[in-house]
Amino acid sequence: MALIDRSPAALLEAMMLARAFEEQNVQLAAQGKAPGTCTSVGQEAAGVGVVKALESQDRILTNHRSAGHLLARGADPGRLLAEIMGRSTGYCKGKSGSLHISAKELGVVLTSTIVGGELSLATGVALSLSMQQSDAIVACIFGDGAACEGVFHESLNLAAVWNLPVLYVCENNQWQAFVHRRETMLTDKIAAHATPYGIEGITVDGNDVQAVCDATREAAAKVRATRKPILLETYTYRTRGHYEPDDQAYVDSGELATWQSRDPIALFEKKLLETHALTQAELANMKARVRTRIADALAFANASPFPEISELNTDVYA
Repeated sequence: MALIDRSPAALLEAMMLARAFEEQNVQLAAQGKAPGTCTSVGQEAAGVGVVKALESQDRILTNHRSAGHLLARGADPGRLLAEIMGRSTGYCKGKSGSLHISAKELGVVLTSTIVGGELSLATGVALSLSMQQSDAIVACIFGDGAACEGVFHESLNLAAVWNLPVLYVCENNQWQAFVHRRETMLTDKIAAHATPYGIEGITVDGNDVQAVCDATREAAAKVRATRKPILLETYTYRTRGHYEPDDQAYVDSGELATWQSRDPIALFEKKLLETHALTQAELANMKARVRTRIADALAFANASPFPEISELNTDVYA
């Protein structure tokens, strides 16, 4: 994998690409040209900041809101879109849809649509790394809904007892499908759950991509050095519905407006312009590159063939 660009401009462009990619998916779903999808609109800083902070040898297990994670890891938007549209040129030959994409060459072991599914496998992947005496770590990314599952506690406990190199990343986006987090837990922060297992828990502003990247790099360095797990919580908000299409009739409009005013892309764009880390011309070029990449991805996916019938039973494990 090429050298990872963690510059502020690269972080901003990665967030823009994730947003544009998912908005394209929403349009395709509305037009009946692709299946519905779960987006991470509004929480791009959390995903991009974490993934950009990892090293190329690290392994990633993530959940059904994975487009931003995959793109930040260097996934080809065209192959991702082809996968979502069921084309043979996709990362899983068109067999995974948008919710199960894995990309072995990028170190993305698993995308699980089963809530907490990645938590059940992270310890096994981490144990294999330990047995290989690798300096790689596992980044296990999940939502606050998964933190209400028994597997969350089982996974943290086992990783703590066995000293496994797992960086647990909870994207606390306040929503568990159609249910608000406040309806399912009494604590506001997920990171507090780390203490009973004798591991460190950290909460970071999930709408500040630089803060997320810095916190992740520090946490990942500790996990790499000690081979012990850490729980990192990115406190953020998902501003689109659970599954597209979704009219969000169940969402408090005032709360939604408050978080929309803290849009991570707009905030970081403003910061870079005000600190002269980015010029208006550079920003315009960045937006043009993103538009071109999305257009090229759509053209590639549309031109790609569907799998042959002979592929029906290939890549199936029993």
